[in-house]
Amino acid sequence: MRVTEQNPELIAGRYQLVERIGQGGMGRVWRGLDQQLFGREVAVKEILFPPGMDDADRAALLRRFTGEARAAVTLSHPGIITIHDVVEHHGAPVIVMELIRGQSLAAAIRGQGRLPVRRVAEIGAAMLDALAEAHGARIIHRDIKPDNVLLTKDRVVLTDFGIAHLADATTKLSHTGIVIGTPQYMPPEQLEGKRPTPANDLWALGATLYHAVEGRPPFDAEGLHALAVAVFTRPHRPPVHAGPLAPVLDALLTKDPAQRVGAAEAAKMLASVLRSSPPRADSSAGHGPVPVPEPEPAPTPTPDPRATPVPAPDAAAEHAPASTPPEQAPSTTPSPQTPTVLDSGSAAGSPPRPVPDRPTGPPAPEPPAEDPVTLGATPEAKHGERASARRRALTRRSVVLGTALATLAAGSVLTWTLTRDDDAPGGGAAGSGSGASSVTVVIGVDAPLSGGLSSMGVGIRNSADLAARTANETRHVPGVNFEIKALDDEAVPAQGGSNAARFVSDEKVLGVVGPLNSGVAETLVPPLARANMVNVSPGNTNPVLTMGPDWAAGTKARPHSTYFRTVATDVDQGPFAARYLYGEAKKTKLYVVDDASTYGAALTSGFTAEFTELGGTVVGTEQVDPAERAFAGLAERVRSSGADAVYFGGYYDAAAPLSQQLKQAGVNVPLMGGDGILDQQYPTANPKAEGDLATNIGEPAEESAAGRDFLARYGKAGYREAAGWYGPYAYDATWTLIEAVKAVVTANGGTLPGNARAKLPQVVARLAFDGVTGRVAFDGNGDTVNRRLTVYAVNDGSWATVTSGPATR
Repeated sequence: MRVTEQNPELIAGRYQLVERIGQGGMGRVWRGLDQQLFGREVAVKEILFPPGMDDADRAALLRRFTGEARAAVTLSHPGIITIHDVVEHHGAPVIVMELIRGQSLAAAIRGQGRLPVRRVAEIGAAMLDALAEAHGARIIHRDIKPDNVLLTKDRVVLTDFGIAHLADATTKLSHTGIVIGTPQYMPPEQLEGKRPTPANDLWALGATLYHAVEGRPPFDAEGLHALAVAVFTRPHRPPVHAGPLAPVLDALLTKDPAQRVGAAEAAKMLASVLRSSPPRADSSAGHGPVPVPEPEPAPTPTPDPRATPVPAPDAAAEHAPASTPPEQAPSTTPSPQTPTVLDSGSAAGSPPRPVPDRPTGPPAPEPPAEDPVTLGATPEAKHGERASARRRALTRRSVVLGTALATLAAGSVLTWTLTRDDDAPGGGAAGSGSGASSVTVVIGVDAPLSGGLSSMGVGIRNSADLAARTANETRHVPGVNFEIKALDDEAVPAQGGSNAARFVSDEKVLGVVGPLNSGVAETLVPPLARANMVNVSPGNTNPVLTMGPDWAAGTKARPHSTYFRTVATDVDQGPFAARYLYGEAKKTKLYVVDDASTYGAALTSGFTAEFTELGGTVVGTEQVDPAERAFAGLAERVRSSGADAVYFGGYYDAAAPLSQQLKQAGVNVPLMGGDGILDQQYPTANPKAEGDLATNIGEPAEESAAGRDFLARYGKAGYREAAGWYGPYAYDATWTLIEAVKAVVTANGGTLPGNARAKLPQVVARLAFDGVTGRVAFDGNGDTVNRRLTVYAVNDGSWATVTSGPATR
């Protein structure tokens, strides 16, 4: 028998029902009176079991739910609804809780549309504080969504802890095969049915805040299957109204839970947003400021090893009594477009990943295999290799996400006095010992530390760490101890913005080394520039980053005065290849092909201009579809042209079949390309590749005495992974920041000023010193003045060095 308004009996002998105020898929809610506490108003939630359950299943479920709900009674926090009692009534559980006079966040969004950025940041900060309390008690909500967030005049309250777990247990016991939940707010791992962790709640928090500030969820699709596929395989829709909240949303909506931002760091990011967003003077009642707690390190609870989590679809925004004014009354009707997930356990796995814009690179000297050096900020998660189906999503083309990233706090207003404290412990600094300095400067490193490019990314991170360790051991900057903070960008462009926000929100980070990929740079560099944080890359080669989008048309305009790089760019690859083919290989008639990408066009335009100026003849030009693999017609046209070489602007997955089909058609001439074909997969997939050529930006470290010294020190430092092609350039990029800090400290009489972060870009622009890759200095655009490249050739099925030289004649 279920309780009704016509059934006046008391629940548990004390709770009198007055009126029903809410109805959802898992229960109905009543306004009630506690007769044993002088008629105190309460909310009474009756949990509805699905029909058809046998008595044994009902009894098992009742015991399980009652135990979990009573654990939630122990939570005491202003951001978590207070549960007064958990009782049984006619074989079903009933929760008695405080009655909240307000409206749900869902109702606020329905009534007002998207909410102001500051208001959403306030709500997020309050929710994070509540979640930290719950996670510290080893309780995971599992169903964070706008319906389960209640807003009052001075509180933000989370409701329905544990209801999602009950929903999952219900479906398992009744063998319906239906997983109940709200997939717009569920992370991929929850859709897969994995064991719940606090990271689940953080994704759901991000999706909830996204909905609040954008007016719609981050994922939309027609039907359940399409929605689940979108959550698994596609990035969330770029926010357009979030402003400074955008990096926070990106960090929370990271698909891999191991790389998702933690609660403590997310709280710091929200605090930065609030500091940069002044309160609105016209905040209305019910939407005024919410006290924002100071961010504290969140505890790391042990995940609940019990049943697989699945949120309930209709957790009630039910705690508003009938006396609530109409504009604050919550809706008790679930959204008609809210689907439930069918058979989520069978969802697709990891999505295909694109070919990155950095090749796997030529062989690099391997240091002795010794115990690895552990860096405190190094993520451990590993990911699968990128596939080639969407290869150009991560190329050097500009990646426009449509986000409006606003300026975050630019740094501390304090002045750090550099006093020596030789008795202080090392404190985890790179290479620090008992004599570590009392002042720490952190250098951020952004690189792919997992996935297909992790070998190069880890080499960049280790090389930066070696520079910091060297500076600490030699006390290069008296009174300063350097540390490295490494963040994984996975070579995914969307990760750049969230990593930038994490660097900016850490006041000890004064500069950033990285990224490797130009695609990541497109999203990392702008927010760093707005925060006036210097950024030196050891691997980006897209000319747009330093010369602007119209550089090819002859109009150069530096987009970001804080961005520099220690390597040459794609502007140099074409002319360098032209000089080698004409001057060294004695080729005078060239057929030029590109794949219509920005990268390919940049290479071929520079090549053609230089080759013709040298006296060579371009006997034919053509563009190909990058997805094309049948080049018989093109091979015949090249054969008829009499070309003695082919220059290709593009990537190895199209270049390899083109080269093979040229040879099969009797065109026994070398194909040459840029670093986009310099990948071991090129000769592996192309048995006819022998003698083909490629350029690479930079030169092998072993070509110079300084480079050989770097490799020796790297090997002695104990890193297990090779430094890789970009390691020496990462070392010099890090040393650039160390030298800049030294110059600022020296100019300030031995102290590091509070505005040191803002001073570093101007100092870096004037620096000049001898590094491990040669002379380190920058031109007016932020590009290195020491631009060198290398030619490689396929020899016995592998790439081998041919020659290195300067980018200019």
